[in-house]
Amino acid sequence: MTVLADVPPVAHACAVPVGDEQLWEMTAAYLAEGIAAGERVLYFDDGRAGSLLQRLDDDRVAYRAAMHTGQFSIVPQDVTRALLTSSAGELIAAVDGVVTESLEQGYDSVRLMGDGSHGLEHDGGVMMVEYESRLDEVLGPRPGRMLCAYDRGRYPEDVLQKLREVHRHEVVVPAIYDDSLLRITGPAPSTVRVAGEIDHSNRPRLRRVLDSALDEALRSHSSSSDITLDLSSLRFLDVAGAVSLVHAAEEFPSTHTLVLTGARPGVLRLLDRCGAPFARQLRIEPRTPIETVVADDPDADDAAAAS
Repeated sequence: MTVLADVPPVAHACAVPVGDEQLWEMTAAYLAEGIAAGERVLYFDDGRAGSLLQRLDDDRVAYRAAMHTGQFSIVPQDVTRALLTSSAGELIAAVDGVVTESLEQGYDSVRLMGDGSHGLEHDGGVMMVEYESRLDEVLGPRPGRMLCAYDRGRYPEDVLQKLREVHRHEVVVPAIYDDSLLRITGPAPSTVRVAGEIDHSNRPRLRRVLDSALDEALRSHSSSSDITLDLSSLRFLDVAGAVSLVHAAEEFPSTHTLVLTGARPGVLRLLDRCGAPFARQLRIEPRTPIETVVADDPDADDAAAAS
């Protein structure tokens, strides 16, 4: 098996995220890439599509117009579960039909992904293993690809091992820190992104990451004077966490600024109450409206209304 650092340009790969934040980070990035490339994109929902759409919103992905035109579709939960409780042959035929239909509609390629956890309840995952082992029959010679994500929290280790064995490629998405509650990544130089929840258990780790980013910036003449903390996917921040961020900024040298971006209204209100407006080396940039991101799309208004 080839282990790849990010989503590969191969027909069939698997991923085993350590928690929900990594799962949605990976899924949103994979689907967004397909939307941007003009591919037909389908997500097979097994009951958690709302979390996916929230992450796409967090990432400011212009997916609404793609849904409006039919380029991006979410297969309903009942249809997905019916497929996952069918035979491997029926599931393979369904995938083949999706690829054929998409090509007939004029798409050059098809990108598929979904949550297959419900399939475990059918026969302990036996059908899933057979299905995955045969999927290359469809995707190998066709212009399509699929990323199969297996949630560690739902799949038994023995089933995970069998599923890994029938994939030649596994995607890994490294993080600075991930405790399944909070995921910290470094998407760009002098930029840190947090997703999930900050509480007493992981608050010190975030502070160490910020201190490390500042130290690196101070040591490099070419680094930005801004250390950006992207809070777009931060769902919860406790009072002590907000105070810690304000104190971190207050300890920045006058040459550097801590910039907080993408924060949700509740997080912004908490930061405001904890002294953010009075921290000289702290700048808060408002969350960019999604409509601004899709404004150049001729179908944007209709798509936003439909959503």
